[in-house]
Amino acid sequence: MIKNKALLGILFYICSLVSVYSCTNQKETDSDTESKTKNARVVGYLSTDNFDKISSIQFCKLTHLNIAFANPDKDGNIIFNGDIDGVITYAKSVNPNIVICISLAGGVISEEQASNWSFLIDKPENRPAYIQNILNFVNLHKLDGVDVDLEWNAVTIGYSGFVVELKKILSEHKKIMTAALPNNTRFENINSEALNAFDFINIMAYDSTGPWTPDKAEQHSSLQFAKDGINFWHRMQNVPSEKLTLGVPFYGYNFTYTPVTSSTFGQIVEAGTQFAEQDEIGKIYYNGRPTIAQKVEFASENTGGIMIWEIAQDSFNEYSLLDVIHKKYSSLKIKTTRLCGN
Repeated sequence: MIKNKALLGILFYICSLVSVYSCTNQKETDSDTESKTKNARVVGYLSTDNFDKISSIQFCKLTHLNIAFANPDKDGNIIFNGDIDGVITYAKSVNPNIVICISLAGGVISEEQASNWSFLIDKPENRPAYIQNILNFVNLHKLDGVDVDLEWNAVTIGYSGFVVELKKILSEHKKIMTAALPNNTRFENINSEALNAFDFINIMAYDSTGPWTPDKAEQHSSLQFAKDGINFWHRMQNVPSEKLTLGVPFYGYNFTYTPVTSSTFGQIVEAGTQFAEQDEIGKIYYNGRPTIAQKVEFASENTGGIMIWEIAQDSFNEYSLLDVIHKKYSSLKIKTTRLCGN
């Protein structure tokens, strides 16, 4: 009898070990599966000019929203025109997990704005107060971070120092910092420390031509141009793939007449739904649905996501480019927002 009890005890102990091992193994397997799930970000810029269109935008298909643009006055106060709180509240009501940043500067700023930027960031003694104003703005509006979109001549000698100092303060408050940078140009005033400070970089893989080159009537955002941009930042500038976001345009350029004008994808589709599947009409060049799908597929293998300029320029119907991005990622079994069927 005692021997039987001892034997039962040993068997019970062995079974317990097997059970524990099995459970641990299962947890590890579940953890491995979770870690192997591929994710991608979908970043949309929204201009203040298009705040009236927010009810048409499918925020459930964006992981990040960059509200554009804010600029400083000469004293470093952040100037923003528009109901930013209303946009944030609406976007969060649709997608509670969306990451919302304020985008600073912009590709087209006035001489006065450029002068203000230079004064505030080129003189090290002016940076702390200005950076504090940026942080105050972020906290006031319950934003998740800052997107730095200084470009070309506005990338002055103080840029890198400003970016590094801004990153330090934002990190202390658990906020992110990103940048919009040209497709294949690294401004000479961006040093390695500044480049590495960004949580991710939005590659502006568009505008290879436009109103500034009226004699160069051709596609301004080809798939090859996008590939060249990713190669430039990853291979030549050593930015990790996951920190790159491929920018795609929701607009095109019309070279039919001078001056060259732009058209939104929504306007192009309104002229004829068949144009949604094309990339050009005469001398109008843009990205149709098939090209956007191709870019998403390439981005899924070579970057951390897709960026859009500008989300309110979409066609808000079954021809939507944002819908193409969302469905393409879903078909590739890549998680973005985990909403709206993803």
